[in-house]
Order: sequence, then structure tokens, then C-alpha cells
Amino acid sequence: MDQKSNRHILCIDLKSFFASCECVERGINPFTTALVVANDKQGKGAITLAITPFLKAQNIPSRTRLYNIPKEIKYQIVPPRMGLYTQKSKEVINIYLDFVSENDLHIYSIDECFLDVTTYLDYYQLTDEQLALKILQTIEAKTGLTATCGIGPNLLLAKIAMDVEAKKYKNGIAKWTYNDVPSKLWPITPLSKMWGIGSRMEKRLNNLGIITVGDLANYNPELLKNKFGVIGQELWEHANGIDNSLISDFNHAPKEKSISHSQVLFKDYYNEEIFLIIEEMLEVLTKRLRSKNLETNLIYLGISYSLNIGGGFYHSTKLDLPTRSTESLFQVCKIIFDRYYEENTPIRKVSIALGKLSKYQGIQLDLFNPLEKQEKQNDLDLVLDQIHQQFGKNSVLKATSLLSNSTIKERNKKKGGHYE
Repeated sequence: MDQKSNRHILCIDLKSFFASCECVERGINPFTTALVVANDKQGKGAITLAITPFLKAQNIPSRTRLYNIPKEIKYQIVPPRMGLYTQKSKEVINIYLDFVSENDLHIYSIDECFLDVTTYLDYYQLTDEQLALKILQTIEAKTGLTATCGIGPNLLLAKIAMDVEAKKYKNGIAKWTYNDVPSKLWPITPLSKMWGIGSRMEKRLNNLGIITVGDLANYNPELLKNKFGVIGQELWEHANGIDNSLISDFNHAPKEKSISHSQVLFKDYYNEEIFLIIEEMLEVLTKRLRSKNLETNLIYLGISYSLNIGGGFYHSTKLDLPTRSTESLFQVCKIIFDRYYEENTPIRKVSIALGKLSKYQGIQLDLFNPLEKQEKQNDLDLVLDQIHQQFGKNSVLKATSLLSNSTIKERNKKKGGHYE
């Protein structure tokens, strides 16, 4: 293995973070207390943002509705306090920075971080497991919070070791190596238990006869790429434990020209309902590409869930060929969405960005998209751009713009028509 793919990566997660913060503030033990973080003003239909490890031990999922908690279990409901959780998260991050530099820390979420400790082991005269234990003990001593840690040669295996195995051990630490891939990674099923595969992508893979991660690892990568584009290749690599990304990739991303578009939605959208919004937003962005004679080779899709739920995802994908086609970018967005979206979770914000912009070089030969079809679509897009420029953005609209979930007509009325 080369140096890039054989590191000492720690993935640390704060256990039942929101609920544990509430317990620490109250001076009670989250491992012996039945406490739920939820907006009880919404009644029994409120969704839990977090529950204590005590309740998890009784097979109650972290995200559920209050009415799903068995009636015989008596529990305390407390409202969420994001200010408290943010402050506690900062305290833990400062602990990480006592051990590693900012360049070797990647904040993945409010309660989860990656640390690259490769160059620190000689300095501390510790193994990666010993250093991980020292960090977890420091977190508990200084904040009262309990954490688990996965250790791996790359970010992927560290994350999955933490997700799948760390909670099984008393010290909360699990270490995976490349040798563990066949025995520990491949047996994972359902597929949605693996980092980077959501319930929607799981269904699409199941339809191909792929049930376990091992099935995915041993599937023909060319067929996966034909089906899912570059994401198919990445899925195959991850199933084989391959991940060449570095923490420095996140902390030192090159500053490049890009265009972006985000939209806060006026109501909750679920599942396929959001596709109409994504497509309309891409039409805005590709129109801007054509006006500047540019094309893109990198797309970012971000989905933010309702504040009552919290969370979401923001992921990017490099394209095989540069494009300014709405349809091509839309298909990529749908695959990203299927891969990461949590089924039936309310969506309140969509963000899209196009990067790696370059001068338009003409239509590229694509074996899976006939050249004649691409040329016709490009000509049609240019004609529509001219009509909108002369007669207004609402002068010609798709029939889908008349649907109740569409927002394009109202957004087009706004001055300037750019909604970033």
C-alpha cells in the first residue's frame, strides 16, 4: 500500500450526543437514565432527535416518534438546545487540537470527527490504539461525555470500524486493517449499514442481486459504472476497503471558480418530491453556464433536513466528461440523492454547486448518450435561453412548472433571478 492509503486514522463519535449533553448538564448518568430529546409541543407524533444509551439498550431507535416508544417505559422529555450542543462540540474539538494540528483534523459533523495521527505516534511514543484511548479518556474527564473510536488505514475503514464494531468493546475502540476487509466488511448486510449507502441506494443495489457488501465488492465494476456513473466505481472501491481521500483534501480544497444555487423550501418535501426542485435549480445553473460559454466537471449536492430532525448531507462527484446539460447533471444528482438520503425524512433546503469550470469545448462523445440526441437538446436549450432573455423567464415553462411542488415561477419573479 502507498503512503496515502495506509495511514493511522481515528474516527471519533460522541455517543448519543444531544441526550448525553442534557444528562451531563443535569448531573445524571445517560447510561442509567431514560431521557429523550424531542419537541414535546408536537405531541406524541414528535420525532426524537436523540435518546440516551439506556434507552438504546432497550432496542429503541435513536430516530423514532414518541408514540413508538413502548408505553411501559417511563422517560423524561427535554427540548433540544442547539446552543448547548454547539458549545459542547467546541469543547471536544479543542481537546482534539491539544493532540493534533488543525490540518490533521476533519470535523465531519457536530458529534463526529476524523483525526490523522500518522505523524504523531512517534512523538507521543504510543500506538494508535493507545493514543485513541488517551483521547477518549480526556474527553470524558473534561466534558463528561463518552465517545467511541474506529481506527483504520483510511477514512472509510476507520468510520466503518467505529459504526459497526467499536460499540461492542468496553473501551469503545475498534481497529480494522486491510486484512479485515473480507472477514469484517464483506459480511455487512443490509447494505445501508455501510457508510455511504442509504436506504434508496440499497434498494437499487438489491435489485441487481447485491445483498451484502461482499456481493458489491465482487460485482463487475464496469457494470456498476455503467449503471451509476463514477459513483458506481466509488461504491465498488469502498466495498473493497479502498479510499484514497486524505483529511488534507477537505482542509485544503483548491479555490476554484464555481457557481452555486441554494433554496430554502416553504414546506417539507419527501423522497421523489424533491427531484422537481433539483431539476429546476439545475436549469438555472446550466443556463448560467451557457451564458458564459462554460461547462462543469464537478457537481455538489446538499440536502438539509427539517429543523425538527436536523442533519442532512453534502457530497460531490467528479464527472467522467465535462457537461452543461441539465439532464446529465440531473441524473448524477439523483444517484447522489439515492446514495445518501434517509428515506421519508423531511427536506427543507437544497444546495447545488458546479465546480471545475472550463470553456465549453463542444459536445463530447458519450457511448451511453447518442450524439444526435445531445446536439438536439443543446440547440433547444440555447433557443429557450434566447426566448427567456427576450420575453422573460416565465414566458416558456415546462408543464411540470404548473405542479404544486414547483417553485420556479415564483422564484423567476424575483429581481435578477439569481438565488444563491
